[in-house]
Amino acid sequence: MTFPASISDMKLRVLFPVLAAAAAFALTGCESVDSRIKEKPELFAKLDPETQAKIKQGIIDIGYNEDMVYLALGEPDEKREMITAHGRSLVWIYNTYYERYEDGHYVGYYRDVYFDPFLRSYRLYYHRGFRGVVVQEKDERIRVVFKDGKAAVIEQAKP
Repeated sequence: MTFPASISDMKLRVLFPVLAAAAAFALTGCESVDSRIKEKPELFAKLDPETQAKIKQGIIDIGYNEDMVYLALGEPDEKREMITAHGRSLVWIYNTYYERYEDGHYVGYYRDVYFDPFLRSYRLYYHRGFRGVVVQEKDERIRVVFKDGKAAVIEQAKP
């Protein structure tokens, strides 16, 4: 068995995998407007300056095509096809994911053992257990309806 030469070596051995994983996540897991513009520079260059400024801020407008919406907002969480009397439409849905804490959920019974000094014996006691839980939530944030390849309807949730 070998031991680290010093405490700083031990900290480095523990921290290095954590820092490497964080760096890998930062490089691959985060998608930004700038990275999407770098994916499609010729499309972005063809747009007028006002539209470019909106896309850089993550703002979309009626009449944007699918590529322009992708540049501004990224890949949607869901894609759906809508068929109406007026024809077919494509729907892109963007969601927000978050966690919510709820207190007081019943989780079963806990068993406690305590010493009864009067009877000089151990007693078993069961009581109901309650604990807070974290609930995963998903809210629809933006819905974009494309008709003939252009954004015709934009629904956005208000805070």
